[in-house]
Amino acid sequence: MHIALDASRITAARRTGTENYALQLIRALLSLPESAVQRFSLYFRQPPSPDLLPPLPNVEYRILPARRAWTHTRFALALWRDQPDVTFVPAHTLPFLMRGRAVVTVHDLGYRFFPKAHRPIARLYLELTTRYSAWRADRVLADSHATRRDLIAQYGTAAAKIRVVYPSAEGVQRASAAQIAAVRAAHKLPERYLLFVGTLQPRKNITRLAQAFAMYLVRSGDPDLGLVLAGQRGWRFEPERDLWPHLPKAARERVRLLGYVADSDVAALYSGALALVFPSLYEGFGLPVLEAMQCGTPVLCANTSSLPEVAGNAALLVNPLDVAQIADGIQQIVTDAALRSTLIERGRARAATFTWRRAAQQTFQALCEAAGCA
Repeated sequence: MHIALDASRITAARRTGTENYALQLIRALLSLPESAVQRFSLYFRQPPSPDLLPPLPNVEYRILPARRAWTHTRFALALWRDQPDVTFVPAHTLPFLMRGRAVVTVHDLGYRFFPKAHRPIARLYLELTTRYSAWRADRVLADSHATRRDLIAQYGTAAAKIRVVYPSAEGVQRASAAQIAAVRAAHKLPERYLLFVGTLQPRKNITRLAQAFAMYLVRSGDPDLGLVLAGQRGWRFEPERDLWPHLPKAARERVRLLGYVADSDVAALYSGALALVFPSLYEGFGLPVLEAMQCGTPVLCANTSSLPEVAGNAALLVNPLDVAQIADGIQQIVTDAALRSTLIERGRARAATFTWRRAAQQTFQALCEAAGCA
């Protein structure tokens, strides 16, 4: 079987959730025993670094430089020429003009539920390409049952062709004490802090999280707890409007905005945190929840969208629209040692059930089904 893989995202200088998903899944897919007898063509916008993927005799790299519209021009033309048995795109967008069978991953439909979180042109592009891709693909991979339900409800995608394939957080492991201390010193972090990880945008619920943190400080008189927000700023998030005006001065001094954090620092940030606080309004999966669990960090997260599905009984779930309930959750997770121990133990066990090998096996099965060989 000749399998074409869109690998354009894995060479990004700053990989976020979607790029890391594509990289880890492609690595796992190529390492499957059943993949050794297949032929793979990987398509890039720019040459990958030599250590990004293992060199394999059945894997060919195709470098197709293009500044704009790469998917719908260079990639599409290459697929017409190469005629693979099946094409896999790990992030939303199939070429508009393509031949042959295809599998696509749809991570979430957040732009439908929170349209103001995206620039109008970006929202229109996501709407057109995701709707088209969900219709055009022979198999659609959804990160969660929540995303599967959204695809059926929002786009009428045939349930029979959707496969739920969970991502994993195996690439993130608990950091050593020395690594934690080094990252804490580099970012000037307090000894005790709560951590949020993700792009700062309206659907991440940053304003309510900060208000709940301030409420907890007033109630408890906690002398030194900090709130660390790690992630680049997204569209329509302005700290001067969405964060600082909602906090009393004493709380503002405890909140740190780190911006984008390098992959090499992420595990130490999680490992040094008292807890991950993730009351996001909508997630297609919510990878930070699993990453924190992998690092032995207790998790507080929202009880909406995919998050209960991912967290199971291994996190403290709260209503993300209720500031007081988020504050209560913060108080519980900070002060209740028994609860923290339980969440840490359950979290490690929960995270271990999500593996890239399983995701790759399920993806390979979907590719076979799409190609008509399963």
